Amino acid sequence: MRVLFIIFTIIITVEAADVLPGSTLLASDPNSKWSSPNNTFTLSFLQLDPTNQNAYFAAISYNNIPIWTAGAGAVNGGAVDSSGALRFLSNGDLQLTSGPSSAVVWSSRTANRGVSSASLDDSGNLVLKNGTVSNIWSTFDNPTDTIVPAQSFTINHVLRSGLYSFTLRNNGNLTLLWNDSIVYYNSGLNSSANVNLTSPSLRMQPIGILSLFNPSLSNPLNVVYSSDYADEGNILRFLKLDADGNLRIYSSTQGSGTQNVRWAALTDQCQVFGYCGNYGVCSYNETGPACGCPSQNFELTDPNDSRKGCKRKVDLSNCPSNATMLQLDNAKFLTYPPELSEQIFSAGISACRFNCLVNGACVASTSLADGTGMCYIKQPNFVSGYQAPTVPSTSFLKICGPSMPNPTAVSETVQKKNEGRVPGWVVALVVVSSILGLILLEGGLWWWCFRNSSKFASLSSQYALLEYASGAPVQFTFKELQRATKGFKEKLGAGGFGAVYRAVLANRSVAAVKQLEGIEQGEKQFRMEVATISSTHHLNLVRLIGFCSEGRHRLLVYEFMKNGSLDKFLFSEDHSSGKLLNWEQRYNIALGTARGITYLHEECRDCIVHCDIKPENILLDENYTAKVSDFGLAKLINPKDHRHRTLTSHVRGTRGYLAPEWLANLPITSKSDVYSYGMVLLELVSGKRNFEVSEETNQKKCSLWAYEEFERGNMEAIMDKKLSNQEMDMEQVIRTIQVSFWCIQEQPSQRPTMGKVVQMLEGVLEIDRPLAPRAIEGSFAGTSLNASSTSAFSTFAASAPAPSSSSSFQTAGFHSSASAKNVDRQSSSLLHSEIK
Repeated sequence: MRVLFIIFTIIITVEAADVLPGSTLLASDPNSKWSSPNNTFTLSFLQLDPTNQNAYFAAISYNNIPIWTAGAGAVNGGAVDSSGALRFLSNGDLQLTSGPSSAVVWSSRTANRGVSSASLDDSGNLVLKNGTVSNIWSTFDNPTDTIVPAQSFTINHVLRSGLYSFTLRNNGNLTLLWNDSIVYYNSGLNSSANVNLTSPSLRMQPIGILSLFNPSLSNPLNVVYSSDYADEGNILRFLKLDADGNLRIYSSTQGSGTQNVRWAALTDQCQVFGYCGNYGVCSYNETGPACGCPSQNFELTDPNDSRKGCKRKVDLSNCPSNATMLQLDNAKFLTYPPELSEQIFSAGISACRFNCLVNGACVASTSLADGTGMCYIKQPNFVSGYQAPTVPSTSFLKICGPSMPNPTAVSETVQKKNEGRVPGWVVALVVVSSILGLILLEGGLWWWCFRNSSKFASLSSQYALLEYASGAPVQFTFKELQRATKGFKEKLGAGGFGAVYRAVLANRSVAAVKQLEGIEQGEKQFRMEVATISSTHHLNLVRLIGFCSEGRHRLLVYEFMKNGSLDKFLFSEDHSSGKLLNWEQRYNIALGTARGITYLHEECRDCIVHCDIKPENILLDENYTAKVSDFGLAKLINPKDHRHRTLTSHVRGTRGYLAPEWLANLPITSKSDVYSYGMVLLELVSGKRNFEVSEETNQKKCSLWAYEEFERGNMEAIMDKKLSNQEMDMEQVIRTIQVSFWCIQEQPSQRPTMGKVVQMLEGVLEIDRPLAPRAIEGSFAGTSLNASSTSAFSTFAASAPAPSSSSSFQTAGFHSSASAKNVDRQSSSLLHSEIK
């Protein structure tokens, strides 16, 4: 009976949600609506245009946020007046009508197809049904500008918003188009995805992950993560194509009535083609992207809407003999496929200008200043501009002379001052009557307040960075970074050098801001070290964008790494959200990290010893490319030579990754980084923290346990259990394990250089069977060192002097003599006996 009651209740609920032919929603009645069974989604008329209070839209909404709009593809976007109605006709057609004559604005085109009812389900899908079995038509199959969870978006679907559209390509690419022709965004699959797609579909996961599904895939490919993915709460996350041409993921908590941007396809809004209309130029002000005209030779097409573009005050056809080229510095005219192939050629800046001037079909050109020597020309059909101080190009626009450039901020200020100019005799009188008082007052304050100020003495050093390096990093003020980080609210993480916060810079690019702690250097020395770091460029190193040195504030601004740090992928317990790295990804991360460290050790002008290699300092970009962070910061933290630290000095390394020489008060060289890297390499294979012990490792440190399993030939035991169901290149796995053991040798002389590590990982060098590693650091865990132990370190240092960073690995690793091994083992035994 209870089961029958439940079934009966479900039937009643479903029937209650059904809408029968003949039902009508009226724009004039705010209580006229159709709701889903749980009242999460509602179909009703909404006023979505704040500039027109007489415009109503029939929309399915969540928290009054529309996810589907009837007639969105119509000329007026589906807007009707207060007499509008949404009618479910007896013939099964759903029609949106407007005006006294009930003119049809939009129709579902389902008349005479057997539609007997309609329902809005709890996922937000409006379905027109034939009985209770087959769906004749649904909003999920006819999307407008939004994708919600449970909605499958295929290659046959299109999102539209004005002239902008979003599609899914056969190869899995996410594509944004302007006017169905210009492709201004085309994001491909992750490079690690080697798959053939037959019928791909895109779905928004409820936890905030945009995933790609295909019958040939055993698991979906996670394409995009929202910034709040996996956060708990009753949250609707949806993908929307906005009217500005950008594709974004939004989050809206039920009952809040608000929506927050959690991801955007284009972080630079000015890169959206046509954002400012024809001949409009996009730039940034304090509030965001702004549209304007190229010069005073143009005027806004619509003075009330700057996004509708500009028009010439004098048409080119009216001055055939007086045409000239207007120069726009730090500007470019956007050129995307399919225009690209037809509009590019090699020419210098003068030729780029002249060729457009004499070419009747050319209206504008852009000369790139990025070293390629390329010039783009634009045809008269549509010209979309972008101007900013960081744009490395010069553009030209054909106009009727004379050229009338836009006034600069300085000239505008002068003009405003001139408009309010007072007579000269008044100014003279004020100056004469107050000049003596001002001199005395300011002179006294100057002497009293700044006579002993070190800050005053360093004011002239604000631009001194240019003396130390070319291509200097950007200098930010503390207030700029405070504003960019929203008061340092969104913390990305914290390490030995300070906390890191998410920031959105003035050009809308995302960055990571590190607040340094324990800085002991003066202004000049700090700037010199920053210049050194910023001049260190490599694919596998995190790029330094800029810095702040203001009073006691020392901050560094880095490029933002979308996927965060490696530790979150290796040691996370929750892998349902797509945080599981396959073996190919891990191997590429290991190789990329090794190349980055090799660059620091062997390819820079001066060898840079990192001193804190660990998974937390290995960051992953959107393609899971490994980038080493925090390099060069050891010098910023302590001005003393970090190679000669005592046991009582402040060691910035991290437990589990410190080489034995750190604790033995021996010279720190690049081989110390090799040891730390070896520990990370072993963690990449095993998925275990190297310093943790458990029953699985027989209560031993992971490196010792792993070597015992290696000796037994039991490679599967060392491998991360989470990879057990995946295909792996076992030759790569064994090679990686062997390299890790060589890197964590107790003696620095037995460790390879990072250049050799790269060659061994790539299979270029043959690898000898590694010696058993020792757990030096583990012996010190939780103990204090007394005089006897210090004596032991002195003996250890005397018996085995530390090599230079250029020690030959072949001497120490592959073909080491018996005598050398005996010396190493005797020294090691002495060290262990003293500790015990």
